Amino acid sequence: MRADRLVSLVLLLRQHGRMSAPALARELEVSTRTVLRDVEALSAAGVPVYAERGRHGGFALLPGFRTELTGLNHDEALALLVAGSRRGAQAFGLGSALASAMLKVVDALPASYRDTAADAAERLLIDPEADLLSRRTAAEEEVPDAVVAEVRRAVFAGHRLRIHYAAFGQDPKWRTVDPIGLVTVRDQGYLLATRSGADRTYRLSRVLAAEELPEPARRPDRVDLGRAWQERGTRFRAGADQVTVLVRMDPARREDLVGTALAVLTEETDADGRLRLELTFQDPRHAEWALWQLATTAEALSPPWLRDALHHRATTLATTYTHPPAP
Repeated sequence: MRADRLVSLVLLLRQHGRMSAPALARELEVSTRTVLRDVEALSAAGVPVYAERGRHGGFALLPGFRTELTGLNHDEALALLVAGSRRGAQAFGLGSALASAMLKVVDALPASYRDTAADAAERLLIDPEADLLSRRTAAEEEVPDAVVAEVRRAVFAGHRLRIHYAAFGQDPKWRTVDPIGLVTVRDQGYLLATRSGADRTYRLSRVLAAEELPEPARRPDRVDLGRAWQERGTRFRAGADQVTVLVRMDPARREDLVGTALAVLTEETDADGRLRLELTFQDPRHAEWALWQLATTAEALSPPWLRDALHHRATTLATTYTHPPAP
């Protein structure tokens, strides 16, 4: 345990240049006296750490001293930094080990892109607690690697981005956006951006093509993606077009429907084992889409307009396939 702490102390000094004993104690979550003992141990082991006295003094390493972690390229280091944003390490009691590992990763990067990799990691958010915008589907769509790579480059470089986007129920359109960051929730990727100054959230599986533009994006230099995601989710839930739907369905498909609804208001089981659920959806289009995915395993009992909309969809589809295709 002490060996890990000594490595972390060295890496902190490598990255910050000079730190006071109280500052090191806060970072390492130990007492100031423990820091002083660790500094003595490092000096005895031949690590060139020295003390600078005075108001702005502290401990520092001789210039040129660094630890080594070979064979790690920029993308590999970025992947590890992004993985470090997950909460699993804290849940399993590995938080301090993960923090030490992240320090080693950053320290191992060449100086030419050490800062860019750390900044890039701040533009990615993995599985936030507030997954308010997520709509889970039975089959997750894959996003072409070329599209993801182009979007990611624009996000990291801070450049504007053109995307050919197919919004739900609409024809694909080209639009130019200012990318802010990328969020992954339940294996679905989202691009947080602004368009003409207004917040926009785009689902990556609906981006058909992407093109990084040379001009810089109009966005803040630093961003708190967790807060941005939560704020957008709050606005999403507070939409004025929310609808309440009564559904009778197969219990085996419950999670498929509940996972995409905003809220479950009531739930009971009929005598024949079917579930009867009262749910809230963001808007009529959202409700129609969710019920259509379940086909005959669920029936919308109310409101009447939803039954009419689903009936129209079904009859249109049936008519399309009634006769052989035209030559």
